[in-house]
Amino acid sequence: MALTAENYLAATGHARRRNILSAAWAFVRAWPILPAIVVLLMIVTAVFAPLIAPSDPRKQSLADSRHPPVWFGDPEPTERDIARGVDKSGLYRLGADEFGRDVLTRVVFGARLSLQIVAVAMTSGVLVGTLLGLFAGFWGGWFDEIIMRLVDFWLALPFLLVALVVAIVWGQSLIIMLGLLALLAWSPFVRNIRAEVLTLKELDYVNMARVAGASGARIMVRHLLPGVFNTVVVIATLQVGGLILAEASLSFLGVGIPPPTPAWGLMVAEGRQWLATAWWISFFPGLAIFLVVMSLNFFGDWLRDKLDPRLRQVRN
Repeated sequence: MALTAENYLAATGHARRRNILSAAWAFVRAWPILPAIVVLLMIVTAVFAPLIAPSDPRKQSLADSRHPPVWFGDPEPTERDIARGVDKSGLYRLGADEFGRDVLTRVVFGARLSLQIVAVAMTSGVLVGTLLGLFAGFWGGWFDEIIMRLVDFWLALPFLLVALVVAIVWGQSLIIMLGLLALLAWSPFVRNIRAEVLTLKELDYVNMARVAGASGARIMVRHLLPGVFNTVVVIATLQVGGLILAEASLSFLGVGIPPPTPAWGLMVAEGRQWLATAWWISFFPGLAIFLVVMSLNFFGDWLRDKLDPRLRQVRN
């Protein structure tokens, strides 16, 4: 078959499109574009929640209970709405819950609450877990034994049962939620940081620092802490999604954030009895939890691959 100009142009165009698609796919695999967009969207939504949300998250309107989302079509206006001249068309973009509160507004403010809780709990968990891991790995001996047995004891406790007991004894509050999540966040850091420190403290540059007369505190801060920084960042990134799930689970079980505060897990729990008729009450906060946690997990995996030199060697 003779190669005509049309066939050549078609083949060239097909090869160019294939190369563009291959380059785009390689770029997407090399960089976490979609997870970064989701995480950035959550942060922007949380920071500017009062500006983005269309209404007050606690404003109730029992007349609009379980109002469907806008794409379902607005229901017929009631006689009261007609008499008052109220137009509710397009008012509830993602629908309303059983109390007539706007679901979109509560999802937006739920992102702010989740970000605040995770930031405080993760910061305390990183500080406590990293310090204990450094001390246990560097000093060793009875101090290492006490810390590791404490970690084993805490990991053996059923966290949900502890949370239920705490909520029954002291009640529900934001402070109790922060304390529970901080207790959940510190233990994964201790074991990993300790293992890294046990390896790093036997290297030549650490021994040279000892010979030069450096104190233990200086060795840990100037020589060991920079060596475990990548591990701390990776563990923290992977733990954020777990903390969001933990907060949502506690709120769903009724031992987390007390109502009417907008929290994603609490919103899912409030809408579970209306799944057959008003599924949007639980669906959209559940979708927000799924997207954020999945994006954070993908971002954590990518960060681990980039910061771990052993994984970089395997990929190369």
